[in-house]
Formats: sequence, structure tokens, C-alpha cells
Amino acid sequence: MTNRIGLIAAFCAGVAGATGTAAMADGPVVVELFTSQGCSSCPPADALLGELADRDDVIALALHVDYWDYIGWADTFAQAGFTARQQGYGHAVGSNVVYTPQMVVAGIDHVVGFRPMQLADLIAAHRAAPDPVAIEVAPTGGGWNLRAVWIGGADAPDMVVQLVSYSPMEQVEITRGENAGLTTDYYNIVRSWQVVSDWSGAEAFTAQVAAGGDMPHVVIVQAAGHGAILGAARLD
Repeated sequence: MTNRIGLIAAFCAGVAGATGTAAMADGPVVVELFTSQGCSSCPPADALLGELADRDDVIALALHVDYWDYIGWADTFAQAGFTARQQGYGHAVGSNVVYTPQMVVAGIDHVVGFRPMQLADLIAAHRAAPDPVAIEVAPTGGGWNLRAVWIGGADAPDMVVQLVSYSPMEQVEITRGENAGLTTDYYNIVRSWQVVSDWSGAEAFTAQVAAGGDMPHVVIVQAAGHGAILGAARLD
């Protein structure tokens, strides 16, 4: 669920960043899958996300929505905040309709249904474009030091720095609903999507981030209002 993070000391300052791993112009492409255990069309997309999860050049994230729960099976990973995030993407492009499965690539391109070739082309196109935000990550005793810098040629838009934690793989036996009888593997299941801070890009952004549980984490910098993802990096 998206919320303001309480375990972060965040501030903007034009100071030298800590030594760490930089995600510069060749940062990974973020692919968000909006899915549900109760959706009969979703298993192929869930499996495809599992393939993407093995790629170093992609951050693949599964966000389970709750609007399928009424038909007999409540998704065990669903959060209302993920439904709201999908609706926010729709509103950003002038649509009031949401679909499952749906993948959003780099916060911009929407792929409805199971369309692996279209998805592959979009990932390749975004991989070829430089990221306008460079992110550095340095581990600390209980988390990480982050530093982000706007390196785009134009003026920076209003941005949001976000911290995401996810479970790499879980298996679920579904006993009711459209997928009754299926035992399905789910990958990179988002458990927490938190806002670290707003950011103007005028100065370097730095933050100290505390680890939230024993799960992998990623940081995502995105244009405000469910806009383009401008930079991303793995923290683990």
C-alpha cells in the first residue's frame, strides 16, 4: 500500500554522495504487473513476470489488486493501494477503466492482456533511452544511503522518490473462484510501496533508508501524478 514512510530521514542537499553502486543512463526498466489470483486470464502474465524477474536489466514487480475478490476468492496478496495505483495510471492517460492482467512499462506504456512480443519491444525501447535520474546506493548497517541527481537535459519535473519491498516467490493453492484448483507460483510480489519524499530535482536528493523486513528492496524515482519512471535501482 502506498503511504508516507516513517523510517526514513530524507532531505535534499547539494552535497557529495556516498560511494556506492550507480544506476546511471543504463538503469533497469521497471515493469509493473497488475494481477489477481481470482483472474482466469492472469496466470500466463504471472508466469511471464517470473521470466522477467530473472533479468538484470528489468525490475519486475507484481501488484495484486483487490477488485476480483468478490467472485469467491480473496487474493492473499491484494492491497487496495495497488488498485488505487492502477487507477491512477488510468486517470493519467484519461481512462476510467482498469484491466487484469495489465503491465505498465516505465510508468508510460500500458500492455493489456498477455502480449509478450509487445512487452519485449517496449522494454527494448526503454532500455535504449537514457535515464534522466542517476541513483547511487551505498549499504549501511541497517539499510542504505541513497543519492539521486537529475541529469536530464531539460528542467526536472516534480518527482516522487519511492521505496518498494517485495517477496521474490510464493506459491498459492487457489480453492475457489475462476482459478479454483490451480496451484500457482507468483513472483516479485510487492508487499510495501512507500513514498520517501517529493523532490524537485533542483538539488541532489539524499536519504538514509532503513530496511523494512527481510525482503529485497528497490528505489523508484517517478514523475508526480503517475508519470514516467525516471530512474530506478535495486538496493539489495
